[in-house]
Amino acid sequence: MVKVVEIAGRKVGPGYPCLVIAEIGVNHNGDIQLAYDLIDAAVECGADAVKFQTFKTELGVTPEAPKADYQLQTTGGEESQFDMAKNLELPDSAFGALMAYSHQRNILFLSTPFDEPSADLLEELDVPVYKIASGEIVNLPLVARVAAKGKPMIVSTGMANLGEVDAAVRVIAESGHREIILLQCVSNYPADPADVNLKAMET
Repeated sequence: MVKVVEIAGRKVGPGYPCLVIAEIGVNHNGDIQLAYDLIDAAVECGADAVKFQTFKTELGVTPEAPKADYQLQTTGGEESQFDMAKNLELPDSAFGALMAYSHQRNILFLSTPFDEPSADLLEELDVPVYKIASGEIVNLPLVARVAAKGKPMIVSTGMANLGEVDAAVRVIAESGHREIILLQCVSNYPADPADVNLKAMET
């Protein structure tokens, strides 16, 4: 595996500045104007990139799926997990517009695909890098589909054990892909500093 990965002309790795990614995710609440405002906020804060989430609710959430505890705390239990996700889902056309606006504001645009059609949509947009969510690291068909696109990959590990991380890296490597950035993550929001365990990066 290479030590330095180049993303849109920016080198990431030992000896280079940290790449700061503003996690917009679904915090636009399904409101495209708020998505633009969040890009502006990321620029004003000096972030290097903004990251969204691209998904088709029907492909990832069953109508019976319960909300996570932290989602219940922040959004209540009146709507289902499916309905909540559907309300946060942006139309395909929004991503091209958000990417163009990011370019206009001179900030890198990326997004996390949660299913294969979403990964293909991002390929059509020619995103410079793909992000794999920690919850999808065990979705090896999706990991393989993204790896086959030949772009650098940022892979979160927060919901995986070492064996699952190893399996995902092997699938990526089998595609001939070597530009992988693994993130040490703690899937707890907000994470307690005592749980961050940065030394895990050495492993």
